[in-house]
Amino acid sequence: MDGSGGPSFTADVAIVGDTIVAVGNIEGSAVREIDADGFLVTPGFVDIHTHYDGQVIWSDRLQPSSNHGVTTVLTGNCGIGFAPCLPEHHAKLVDMMEGVEDIPEAVSTVGLTWDWETFPEYLDAVESRSHDIDVAALLPHSPLRAYAMGDRGIAREPATSADLERMKELTREALSAGALGFATSRIAIHRTSRGDHIPSFSTDEAELHAMADVLREEKAGLFQLVSNMGFASFADEFDMMTRVAERAGRSLTYTQGEPPAADQVFQKLADVNARGIGIKAQVFPRPIGLIVGIETSVHPFSLCPSYAPLENKTRSEIVEAMRDPDLRSKLLSEPPDNPSNPVFLMARQFDMIFPIGSDSIDYEPDPSQSVAARAQREGLSPEELCYDLLLEEDGKRLLMVAIANYRNGNLDYVETAFRDENVVMGLGDGGAHYGMICDASYTTFALSYWTRDRSKGRFSVEDMVHSLARKPAELIGLRDRGLISPGYRANLNVIDYDRLRVLPPEIRHDLPGGGKRLHQRAEGYVATVVNGVVITEYDTPTNALPGRLVRGAQEPAQL
Repeated sequence: MDGSGGPSFTADVAIVGDTIVAVGNIEGSAVREIDADGFLVTPGFVDIHTHYDGQVIWSDRLQPSSNHGVTTVLTGNCGIGFAPCLPEHHAKLVDMMEGVEDIPEAVSTVGLTWDWETFPEYLDAVESRSHDIDVAALLPHSPLRAYAMGDRGIAREPATSADLERMKELTREALSAGALGFATSRIAIHRTSRGDHIPSFSTDEAELHAMADVLREEKAGLFQLVSNMGFASFADEFDMMTRVAERAGRSLTYTQGEPPAADQVFQKLADVNARGIGIKAQVFPRPIGLIVGIETSVHPFSLCPSYAPLENKTRSEIVEAMRDPDLRSKLLSEPPDNPSNPVFLMARQFDMIFPIGSDSIDYEPDPSQSVAARAQREGLSPEELCYDLLLEEDGKRLLMVAIANYRNGNLDYVETAFRDENVVMGLGDGGAHYGMICDASYTTFALSYWTRDRSKGRFSVEDMVHSLARKPAELIGLRDRGLISPGYRANLNVIDYDRLRVLPPEIRHDLPGGGKRLHQRAEGYVATVVNGVVITEYDTPTNALPGRLVRGAQEPAQL
């Protein structure tokens, strides 16, 4: 499956150093040979929406992504990150990342070295560290605004003409150092841990035009945006994106959940792209939501006032306390406090909450299996059933809250979206939402479920590999990867397709300072190769760390 979307074929693949040098019937031998007979050989997958901005500093392994065939990740999405940053704003950016991306303050405080101030210095810091897979970065708007404007930028004051010139200068500097583009967020739910809007929220369109002007003038970079669709007029938001993309003369990609009128969205995308304005909707291949449980960042009762004394207790202590009939009665009757993060309220949408099995997870569950539906059949309130489920397996039981993409109790919208040429797969969010989301496994899910396991509306393996590898690589300007052909980057997967599956999420305590996170493993990866070096063998990481920082757009090697 060479990534082009064309028919599969049987061939040898020869690699010298970090480059594919031949594909076909190759004579001779190699220093290392992998017998892939009977398996799929695909390009390494490219995940264009991650938040490994901190993890690339404190970890050499970009897991879960590297467990799921991903060989290149793009950070800096949603306009948030840790660079550029003035020393006096360290705590401000940590607070922002804790609120928006659920990266605990204690983890960032221990894990970040802060041996940078400017964005180019941050890239140097990333490059100086070893990683298992390749990393590229976008320049994030909120840190940029704070760096250029100081506290006025954090307070979301309007930018002056001098402020805009300073931001443009810093954007040019970032692009010159290797940033793959510029990213921003305008969505109302992106808030700091204290509940404040982030610096980029509701900035004047003129500020976005200023950044677009730099991309046009430099003839470089992608414009990534999280719009305020769902909280503001879709038409207004889409028209704004169209103006920005047209001004930049560059590709723009935005995140899209399931809109109320999907047909209208796809028609607008078709119309603007027909005019030569490159806008791609970024869609996730399964439900967008939360994972909730006793040890996660939130669960249906963690916002109740009587739960507050348990917040810093261990899992076993919480389970013991919650088994007390008096506390149970209080938690079942109390309404939740208003959270600083509006997303937390999703944890009480019982008609969208589904138990996760101990050995498998169903990402397109029948609505009849929701907590609300089951509770009605069993003569319980949804709160009662959910409470009991949380205490199962000594408090290790996890539940999935399915929100976006699952509006009608199925993934039919996702199927429609991925049949549209103006949609690209993304939103894995690796490196973020450590305690409530584990979506970086979507590559394994997409390849196994959408081509093999779904009972209807499946895709060919060739099409799905193209969507996971070549299509996203081309969108972000990394044209040297995502294709198995001479001159291309030697990033590959060898996959036992019959065994391929994603395992249920699990809690790990492996973040700096002993912080916890959701992790998800896969089965079926015979080998993953990065820059010509094997980083995974039979689902187990090797000791190799051949990943590199990717600076700027890339083209295949001329052999």
